[in-house]
Amino acid sequence: MSTKEAQEKIVANVRKWKKIENAAVASTARVIEKTENPIVRLVMEIIGRDSQMHHRIQELIEDSLTTKAIAISPEEVGEVWGLIEKHLEIEKQTVALAKSCLQEIEGKKGMLVQAYLLEYLLKDEEKHDTILEKLIEVKKGMYPYG
Repeated sequence: MSTKEAQEKIVANVRKWKKIENAAVASTARVIEKTENPIVRLVMEIIGRDSQMHHRIQELIEDSLTTKAIAISPEEVGEVWGLIEKHLEIEKQTVALAKSCLQEIEGKKGMLVQAYLLEYLLKDEEKHDTILEKLIEVKKGMYPYG
């Protein structure tokens, strides 16, 4: 399969995926309308917002393959890299705090909801850490950083 064919297939799949994300947003809104339970509402809000962000990312992927390529210059990266490194340290602190909280809960009864929410926060903070680490890989692939 040629690069052009692969790009066309990705665009077609992303377009389908965007429709599914839109359906997910609508679905979470319907659940929120039907419940007053704070945990269910919160989880649906999280999923809905994630789906909205997924849609934004999919738009950028589609646009990058159909209208305008994404370019990152070494100068752009260099201007903000110190701030990104500082933010990565903040993310590492949040991961450590989430783990500490989960250790405190371990073995305690009556804290299932708190454990559930803390586990979500830990996974999300770890995700932030991972995407920043991957950004470092992108930077390493750029001249003059690589």
